[in-house]
Amino acid sequence: MKDTVIIGIGNILLQDDGVGVHVIRQLENEKLPSTIELVDGGTSTLDTLGYFLDYKKVIVVDCLRAGLEPGTIYKIKPEDIKNYQKENLSIHDVQILDVVKMANLLGQYPEVVIFGIEPKNIAVNLDMTDLMNAKIPEVIAHIKKELLLGSEVALDSEAALGETYA
Repeated sequence: MKDTVIIGIGNILLQDDGVGVHVIRQLENEKLPSTIELVDGGTSTLDTLGYFLDYKKVIVVDCLRAGLEPGTIYKIKPEDIKNYQKENLSIHDVQILDVVKMANLLGQYPEVVIFGIEPKNIAVNLDMTDLMNAKIPEVIAHIKKELLLGSEVALDSEAALGETYA
């Protein structure tokens, strides 16, 4: 049985917005435990509810605008962004909170970790910027660390949005 799902969110037609999907594509080439499922969530965040109901742990990868330098990687949990102003986050991140709330209303409380990457450019273009492409291996390293350490990974209480990695 699979206990963890990694969901990549984003629109590959909008340059850096597709980073979550590109991370999933790269993870498909990695050696991961058989208990991990990889999902291309595309732009239909609300359609991912079933994963939040069926898995103990959900890792989401998405583009995240929080005002730091492009390429900054954020590791956050839903409770870290509940009070954050919606206009400061991508539409996908706001919807992820809605999906978490729906799962909770249905009696499911998976551990949810979001890895967000600050975009450099969002425009109609199939190719991500070089900066975002260069960040994919780093995001994957953070995901692998999360998979190994699980809930033992503590959040940095000093950061506005959980942990950040420049």
